[in-house]
Amino acid sequence: MSHRQTLPPEWAPQAAVMLTWPRQDGDFARHFAAVERNFIAIAVAIGRFQNLHVNVAEGADALQARLIAAGVPRERLIVHEVPNDDVWARDHGPITVVRDGRLVHLDFTFNGWGNKFSAERDNALTRKLDQYGAWSAPVDTIDFVLEGGALEVDGHGTLLTTERCLLAPTRNPHLSKVQIEDLLKSQLGLDRVLWLSHGDLIGDDTDGHIDTIARYCDPSTIVYQGCDDRSDAHFDDLAAMADELRALRDWQGQPYRLVALPLPTAIHDPDDGRRLPAGYANFLILNGAVLVPVYGQPLDAVALDLIRPVFPDREVIGIDCNALIQQYGGLHCVTMQIPALV
Repeated sequence: MSHRQTLPPEWAPQAAVMLTWPRQDGDFARHFAAVERNFIAIAVAIGRFQNLHVNVAEGADALQARLIAAGVPRERLIVHEVPNDDVWARDHGPITVVRDGRLVHLDFTFNGWGNKFSAERDNALTRKLDQYGAWSAPVDTIDFVLEGGALEVDGHGTLLTTERCLLAPTRNPHLSKVQIEDLLKSQLGLDRVLWLSHGDLIGDDTDGHIDTIARYCDPSTIVYQGCDDRSDAHFDDLAAMADELRALRDWQGQPYRLVALPLPTAIHDPDDGRRLPAGYANFLILNGAVLVPVYGQPLDAVALDLIRPVFPDREVIGIDCNALIQQYGGLHCVTMQIPALV
């Protein structure tokens, strides 16, 4: 593999993690206090291990004071006041590559997961932060619809992703699969793209982001969302995905080490009864820890026990995400890591 630029895997050293704070007038308004507690727990956990950048629509000084009071170290916290639509930093944040020995923030187009939701302010957020002088690295804007939740890389030139998302006609309809592959290889420093045609969580608005169903943990290990209950609506699709994963080969031509996670007991929207896309694969890897979404269920402990051996040198921490899942997203979805140069 010889590329001018590369996308570091999530387990590579990180400089910081970015969050975008929920708005009181946004989609979380009906349970704003609960989701703020969720975000504070995430922020405090990140602050134990590394720097934290937080975007907030207004009230930056007040939020900074609250986060410091909650336990985020002052020296690790930077709060930016910037217009935004929603909290999903994984998808509106920069995808940061190493280019010729320096970091570059790639600013792809974010169109609200195929124009499902308004996203004008989120799409402009990375450029706004650049105008405010928030970034120490340059920003390169690319006319291609892409979200960070659609990408899993192994650090050895391989991308794992889903056809349902990256080939959705609401994202880049003018490009063929081959053209999309070529662009991803060029921009992210890849040799190959592995496509999954199965795997999705009911209630997921993203058209099947890979970060909800299958995650690289090292170049030869994939932790994925399983389902053991044949009566569950997910069973057939997740079983077919597991078969696809078993057929894949790692960068050295060997079968992957696969770890199946249990599927949480179904959680439903309290207002309309819709099933929410709760899963355990939407975890966040930090420099010294892995933050895993949990839901106050007995299966939480099973999932944590399965993930711990995969990350023997990191602390595995459960974060209650019952509030966050109410808007059909998860812990990884609200975070975006900024790599460190090493």
